[in-house]
Amino acid sequence: MSGFQDNSETLIDRFLDTVWMERGLSKNTLDAYRADLLSLNKFFLKQGVTMVRAGKAEIMDYMAWRAAGGLKPRSAARQLSSFRRFYRYLLREDMIEEDPTSQVVMPKIGRSLPQSLTEAEIDALSKAPDISRPLGYRDRTMLEVLYATGVRVSELINLKMNQINLNQGVIRIIGKGDRERLVPLGEEAQSWLKRYLYEYRGKILLHRQTDYLFPTRRGAHMTRQAFWQLIKRYSVKAGITKRLSPHTVRHAFATHLLNNGADLRVVQLLLGHSDVSTTQIYTHIAQERMKQLHSIHHPRG
Repeated sequence: MSGFQDNSETLIDRFLDTVWMERGLSKNTLDAYRADLLSLNKFFLKQGVTMVRAGKAEIMDYMAWRAAGGLKPRSAARQLSSFRRFYRYLLREDMIEEDPTSQVVMPKIGRSLPQSLTEAEIDALSKAPDISRPLGYRDRTMLEVLYATGVRVSELINLKMNQINLNQGVIRIIGKGDRERLVPLGEEAQSWLKRYLYEYRGKILLHRQTDYLFPTRRGAHMTRQAFWQLIKRYSVKAGITKRLSPHTVRHAFATHLLNNGADLRVVQLLLGHSDVSTTQIYTHIAQERMKQLHSIHHPRG
């Protein structure tokens, strides 16, 4: 190990290639790992330390420096998770003798509940697009499919025509790590999709050709940023004052299912969560809703 002469940025690239091949992580996750590790390396270089020579003290110095700069505990925990995975890789490859992150305590973070919408707010949001226009009808259909399935925004905008099966009423989703799942559409979403496909999609494309289910006028797929702008514009039109995120409708999908008695494992499968613990956060939202209803309607609430 003492003869190892590779540089830190090359090590980071090798690590990212390895986790991509082994775990099939998304581009967004890999980009986050890269940004975290390059930030750590930049700090170390100023201290005259390399990634393979750093110890617990140097890791703690970096975390303290970021905390002093205003880094929130949740972001600090995410960064430390990136560092741990990187150093475990170095340890596995015999590039270091000890993992410097093993004794670093994870920052304590509160469990924040995702912002959700009521069923009435979802209804108002869905009705905000002007469906007399082809693009407005497309947007309404996207919102209906989003709420009916709980797919991620990235999954929605990348849907291809061959992923839709209206005969069986399901869509085939290719999620994180290229894992596939079948999600029911529901009668309402199917109705909107059928009319969109028969009457409006061709009017948007004119003579252009694309496999994307929800194309732009140029025939390309919509970006996450563009869809997020649509959500914000329609939420204002619908009179929704809550602070929204690109996943707000996905959160509403999960919360409303649980509020209406759905099994947690079923919701896990529909959302495409590999671990049920990721889905359990929605039970807290459902419990908060039940507490509110109890306090409002119970004689001794």
